[in-house]
Amino acid sequence: HLWFVTLHPFDDGNGRIARAIGDLLLARADGSPQRFYSLSAQIQRERKAYYDILERTQKRSMDVTEWLAWFLDTLHRAVDQAQHILDAVLTKTRFWQRWATTPLNERQVKLLNKLLDGFEGKLTSSKWAAIAKCSPDTALRDINDLLARGVLRKSDAGGRSTSYVLVESVPGEGA
Repeated sequence: HLWFVTLHPFDDGNGRIARAIGDLLLARADGSPQRFYSLSAQIQRERKAYYDILERTQKRSMDVTEWLAWFLDTLHRAVDQAQHILDAVLTKTRFWQRWATTPLNERQVKLLNKLLDGFEGKLTSSKWAAIAKCSPDTALRDINDLLARGVLRKSDAGGRSTSYVLVESVPGEGA
């Protein structure tokens, strides 16, 4: 990767090709036809650091030690990112397996998916109403139904507005 992007054989696309070469060689080294991480995507997420280390390596003595350390750390973060995504997918799958036989309306499914996908902030009945495009009374009915079924619980944090969170699974239940 480093040598290709340093040689810069093309007018355009050298970085993309270098990242593709890196991904190709890692795929071959893995010895598996399936790979769930992407070094290229991680480098794209860390573009500034990538260009900084590239410039330092190219403009100094061409000692690749610092580059290799950065590259391996970036590879580690790419694998961690893939693990995080896989964990989230498995959590969501287990959740829906657990509640598969529970009848839910479209609003409830939509809001539960938002919570599972990492809803930012606190879920209140007014936010529920806004997101689901329903009346506050309908939102409260949806929430109360999920509270009664044990899908949601009131959050531990007090305050002016009551907020709701997903019920954590009981160990051994697999959700």
